[in-house]
Amino acid sequence: MRYESPQTVEAAAALLAGEQGLARVLAGGTDLLVQMRSGMVEPDLIVDVKNIPTMTSITEENGGYRIGAAVSSAEMNEHKGLCALWPGVMEGADLIGSTQVQGRATMIGNLCNCGPAADSVPGMVAANAIATVVGPNGRRDVPVIEIPVAPGKSTLAKGELVESVFLPARPKRAGDAYLRFIPRTEMDIAVVGVGVSLELDDDGICTDARVGLGAVAIKVLLVEDAAKALIGSKIDDAALEKMAAATSAACKPINDKRGTIEFRTKVAGVLATRAAKIALERANARASNGGEK
Repeated sequence: MRYESPQTVEAAAALLAGEQGLARVLAGGTDLLVQMRSGMVEPDLIVDVKNIPTMTSITEENGGYRIGAAVSSAEMNEHKGLCALWPGVMEGADLIGSTQVQGRATMIGNLCNCGPAADSVPGMVAANAIATVVGPNGRRDVPVIEIPVAPGKSTLAKGELVESVFLPARPKRAGDAYLRFIPRTEMDIAVVGVGVSLELDDDGICTDARVGLGAVAIKVLLVEDAAKALIGSKIDDAALEKMAAATSAACKPINDKRGTIEFRTKVAGVLATRAAKIALERANARASNGGEK
């Protein structure tokens, strides 16, 4: 096994592209090292990206924030600006493993593992987060929703890696939230996870909404019909009921020891309703604070 620690993302991409055997990116390593110890993977090349400045920093950009791929969950949740602007996204990132794991685990590693139940991804999908992908053919911006395609499979080509994720600016009356159901109180994988993001006008009418849904299909879903149920409403009971029905209708879960199809389908609608109510409260609170971060 060969270990490399490049200083630029372009060099990292070149190393990945040039390796004929199995190559893996090391950011937090909380999944990769477990897989290696268990014998699931035996990489020929490990590319450590923790010495690349653009991948280890959080920077303000056009009113939003760009988060490097090697920034840990703990660092994100200590960033006051991020937590104020996108609390729902931070809620998802804060659920990746234990407190100790969060000191190393990264949100973008969680994304690139392409697990359907990844806690950080529904919130990013609801936020319309954009991933910057770098590879042998240059860089491209890709909506986060387009990165995973199935468990363990992504749209990244050979030699490509995600350099950062951008969370955009928000109007003063906007809010988001992430909720999941797990059988235990903590340290478990989501049976269902829902992220909701809302934007309201000065009259309290929803002008934009996005709903990300996890753990109920082969990848995290963007539920457009659920968003349509909210847009144009004041997020009243009738709109929430329609949104819940649309969220449940989008589910394509499986039966397993952690939950039945019927249970997951029902819980998806319930969590979506609760998350939308929290997002609404946050939007109104933020507006009363003048839209300050």
